[in-house]
This record gives sequence, structure tokens and C-alpha cells, in this order.
Amino acid sequence: MKAVVTVMLKPGVLDPQGKAIGQALAHLGFGDVGEVRAGKVFELELAQTDPVAARNAAESMARKLLANTVIESFKVEIAGAATP
Repeated sequence: MKAVVTVMLKPGVLDPQGKAIGQALAHLGFGDVGEVRAGKVFELELAQTDPVAARNAAESMARKLLANTVIESFKVEIAGAATP
């Protein structure tokens, strides 16, 4: 089963990478872009066949390794499963 974990900086946390990307976009002529926030996406192929077990495993991985929960938030999507 496939899980996708998206990790983003929490609101209010400075995002220098996002700021640099926003400035680069403006220099390339994309001046109509507002704030840019950079994040990470992890695609995980999990052995679980139960969507609930897969979500629990991916959330545990995110809390323990993939996201720094002090400054980042995350969301988990399970391919083919309805979002709660």
C-alpha cells in the first residue's frame, strides 16, 4: 500500500528556502506569485494491506523521523483510501 507524507513548516516559522524560491520566481517574470512555502513529500511503499494500519504506520514514521514536529506539521494520504 502506498502512503504519501507531506511535511510543511508550521505557520509563523521562517522559511528562507521558500523566500528564495519566491524571489527567483519574481526574477523569472512570475511576479503574481504571493508567499511561497517549501516542504517535503515522502512516498512510502508499505507492506500493510489495511488502510488504517498503513496510516498509523506512516503517521508514526512521520512523528519519529520524517517531520520535526516542533516546527513542522505533516499530513498522511493513503492511496485508494478515503481521507478521515
